[in-house]
Amino acid sequence: MAESWDGSYDHGSQSDESYQFERLHVEPIYDAFVCPLTNQVMSDPVTLENGHTFEREAIEKWFKECRESGSKLVCPLTLKELRSTELNPSMALRNTIEEWTARNEAVQLDTARRSLNPGSPESDVLHSLKYIQYMCHKSRSNKHAVRNADLIPKVVEMLKSTSRRVRCKALETLQIVVEDDADNKAILAEGDNVRTIVKFLSHEQSIEREEAVSLLLELSKSEALCEKIGSVNGAILILVGMISSKSENLSTVEKADKTLGNLEKCENNVRQMAENGRLRPLLNQILEGPPETKLSMASYLGELVMNNDVKVLVARTVGSSLINIMRSGNMQSREAALKALNQISFHEASAKVLIEAGILPPLVKDLFTVGTNQLPMRLKEVAATILANVVNSGDDFDLIPVGPDHHSLVSEDMVHNLLHLISNTGPAIECKLLQVLVGLTSSSSTVLNVVAAIKSSGAINSLVQFIEAPQRDLRVASIKLLQKVSPHMGQELADALCGVVGQLGSLFKVVAENIGITEEQAAAIGLLAELPERDLGLTRQMLDESSFPLIISRVVKIQQGEIRSARFMTPFFEGLVRVLSRVTFVLADEPDAIKLAREHNLAALFIQLLQSNGLDNVQMVSAMALENLAQESKNLTRLPELPPPNLCASIFSCFSKQPVKTGSCRLHGGTCSLKETFCLLEGQAVEKLVALLDHTNEKVVEAALAAISTLLDDGVDIEQGVAVLCEAGGVRPILDVLLEKRTENLRRRAVWAAERLLRTDDIAYDVSGDPNVSTALVDAFQHADYRTRQIAERALKHVDKIPNFSGIYPNTGQTAF
Repeated sequence: MAESWDGSYDHGSQSDESYQFERLHVEPIYDAFVCPLTNQVMSDPVTLENGHTFEREAIEKWFKECRESGSKLVCPLTLKELRSTELNPSMALRNTIEEWTARNEAVQLDTARRSLNPGSPESDVLHSLKYIQYMCHKSRSNKHAVRNADLIPKVVEMLKSTSRRVRCKALETLQIVVEDDADNKAILAEGDNVRTIVKFLSHEQSIEREEAVSLLLELSKSEALCEKIGSVNGAILILVGMISSKSENLSTVEKADKTLGNLEKCENNVRQMAENGRLRPLLNQILEGPPETKLSMASYLGELVMNNDVKVLVARTVGSSLINIMRSGNMQSREAALKALNQISFHEASAKVLIEAGILPPLVKDLFTVGTNQLPMRLKEVAATILANVVNSGDDFDLIPVGPDHHSLVSEDMVHNLLHLISNTGPAIECKLLQVLVGLTSSSSTVLNVVAAIKSSGAINSLVQFIEAPQRDLRVASIKLLQKVSPHMGQELADALCGVVGQLGSLFKVVAENIGITEEQAAAIGLLAELPERDLGLTRQMLDESSFPLIISRVVKIQQGEIRSARFMTPFFEGLVRVLSRVTFVLADEPDAIKLAREHNLAALFIQLLQSNGLDNVQMVSAMALENLAQESKNLTRLPELPPPNLCASIFSCFSKQPVKTGSCRLHGGTCSLKETFCLLEGQAVEKLVALLDHTNEKVVEAALAAISTLLDDGVDIEQGVAVLCEAGGVRPILDVLLEKRTENLRRRAVWAAERLLRTDDIAYDVSGDPNVSTALVDAFQHADYRTRQIAERALKHVDKIPNFSGIYPNTGQTAF
């Protein structure tokens, strides 16, 4: 009868376990089967001259030890000396043993199979799995026996056991069973077995993960199974994650890496690896693979979503190869290369790598080539997109030759070609080419070249027409381009916008869209803000089209927090204020502008905008607008009507009395208000302007000082203006601006204002004791421009630094700068 399984689970050595298994017999063991030296069943019995039989390996070892010790060669059993050490194979005994062993092993394998079921004790299952391992280690032919005994599915079933030890031993057993055995691997890969194994990769127990990786590594050595492993959802993703994991042990990481290396034999797996961040195999295929594989991998690269760091890696690794394919491949290869280059060109750093690799010349050639080898329009669109991406990386494109005559992208001929192509293609390519021009105008070193080419080609009118394009991207690109060039060709743009009915209104329509603040809206208002502010015809058209109430509404909503947008808020708000301020530049010539300013109380609005901390341009423009409004106050103030003098008073002055003015503005001498006449004495305008004199931005300081200077200008009561500034604490800040001498414009304005202030004796007396002010005035007298020197001399006279009788300049009034 067969012996029962040993119920203990021992982690002992393989040799101990082998010894235990070799002692398990179904049929009785005969003494003739056992070697006297090893006490184990013989596998290669040999007979000595005296008729005793031993295991070949054991008796050969005995003879060796005898020789090494210098002893006589004797029989281990009889200890009698042997005349010969010849070993005669005992074939009959060997055959008998093999038949006996085969019967025993077959029965034992069957016993193991019956023990591999969910209801068996854990110890029996573990012992069965160990026995299967022993059998496979004993002989490769036994793997065939394991397969024929239908044990592989039974072992797989043990992967579902609730015992962690059973699951681990089952994974280990499967690895041994399939090692170097293609047939066993094929059986194991049937059904969902591979999926079951893959699930262990994400198991919480590290030992199960390692056993699963080891098994997959063995299976992946079969090229036929690589695709099946890769087809299991998440398999490659988990393996890639293991490699980068810091929690896995080194052995698991190495095995996962080798498994992925084997899986690279399948193109689908290579794609999956790239998708999950392991790009090197795909890039190697593009660099070294056969033409069909290069095409396939380049095509996939064009569809792959990559982060910016990966784009840089790809550009550095295969950028040159893709450019070569684009330059010299067939149309299918060029398409794949273009699409891949398109993907990696969307990041500034990777775009610069492509520029260094020489992408510009072939790109430009592909765009402008006509004839048999020209790209179809759909690929020209891709080429235009790449060029737009590359150009917007901000390189020095005036230094990079792209044509046969060493023309750069910003050369007049090249820009003319771009403009011509824009006029003769579809919206998609037009949009990308406009984006190219936007990129070329983003640098101060190249914008003038583009502007000159636009002017020489007369393309401004055609560019303006894109403002009304139905495609949003096309509109945005055209508006951004026009915004970029507007500082250099503002009048031409104004004429073009006014010359075509609807163009100006289209821009305001974009601004009016009540969908938050978009890039298109920010660009549209930025373009309008750059148009010449003193163009009366343009402002009049805006008034006629009721554009300004829309602008005012948007400004108020932003102030009240009704419109929010983190990305485009600042340029949009600044543009609104700049466009609104243009009303104040035409007050003297346009009655409707005054009417608008009164109806919407623009003076009060601009005073509020002075407090837009952090928005320097808004504060500067608001101060400029208040200066313009204040200048018009002198014309709008209603002077009181005085009664005619009586007869005696008209003849004898001693009978006349000076009429008393009541309710009059102390500055303008008439009836004033902030809303109707824009007088700055209301709304705390003076205090807020004085506060800006301490601003860090000298342009804001200059605008605030210019507005304050309207209190000291000819046409107002200067003495009262000085008094207002004293009450507002503005005298010292004005003198501090003079002392700082931050820019020449600021010095000119400060000298002018200081001279007006010093006409007041008390101020002149206080300042005469301040050597710093005197030094600043002397410096202006010696080094400033001619007009400022005149004013500085008068100021020095006020503080007795220059005698009055030495004056060489006539004492005439000087208006503010």
